[in-house]
Amino acid sequence: MRLTVVVLLLAVGVAGLAPAGGTVERASDAVPRVRPADLKPDIVWKPIPYGRKRRSQMAAYSQRHYGVRAWELTDPRVIVEHYTDGTTWEGAWNHFASNARHLGEKPGTCAHFLIDTDGTIRQLAGLGIRCRHVVGMNDTSIGIEHVGTSSAQVLGNRRQMRASLALTVWLMARFHVNVGNVIGHGEALRSPFHHELYADWRCLVHADFRRPAMRTYRDRLRDALHAADVPLGDGPEWVPSGC
Repeated sequence: MRLTVVVLLLAVGVAGLAPAGGTVERASDAVPRVRPADLKPDIVWKPIPYGRKRRSQMAAYSQRHYGVRAWELTDPRVIVEHYTDGTTWEGAWNHFASNARHLGEKPGTCAHFLIDTDGTIRQLAGLGIRCRHVVGMNDTSIGIEHVGTSSAQVLGNRRQMRASLALTVWLMARFHVNVGNVIGHGEALRSPFHHELYADWRCLVHADFRRPAMRTYRDRLRDALHAADVPLGDGPEWVPSGC
């Protein structure tokens, strides 16, 4: 079963690199028709340091920005795609591991997964841990970083895209995430799950994977979901950002 699904995903990765047309389908239910375990791609476990001190920092961060003191990620509803703006996975890993202050606060930034240009997927943090990768959504989202300096570079890399689609399909099936809640970092402000209590940060967002790039990504993702027999769910339902 797993081999069949992987072959289908690889076929989509090769044939689906041009944007696909079509409309968003509505899933009849939220339960995948295949076992999520059968969809899991090869993942290298390469954790960053995330001990008691960093977890305490994340809990305090969550209290300030979301109103609840917690470091656990208990019910992820969104998958956020990023690129590193660098050329090596080691550089990104070292930055995340350093726990350096970002915007004057700790913990430092991190993501759950890091996909190299050769398609290697490395997992940097457990899926029960909040990673600080997107303002306003760290309490409800899983972050995927791609080594690269632009969305176009990542979208044009066949091996990286195959890995990215396979990883995202598995996470969607495991956590029942709809295709409309697979977003780019640059789309975060208009997600219905975005909420930021600190007024000065409410409109902060990065430029990686904005709407045009994510239209292409989601088109390819729909093809991969069809191939894996995983329900798409609802398409994007954006809300006004007020920014």
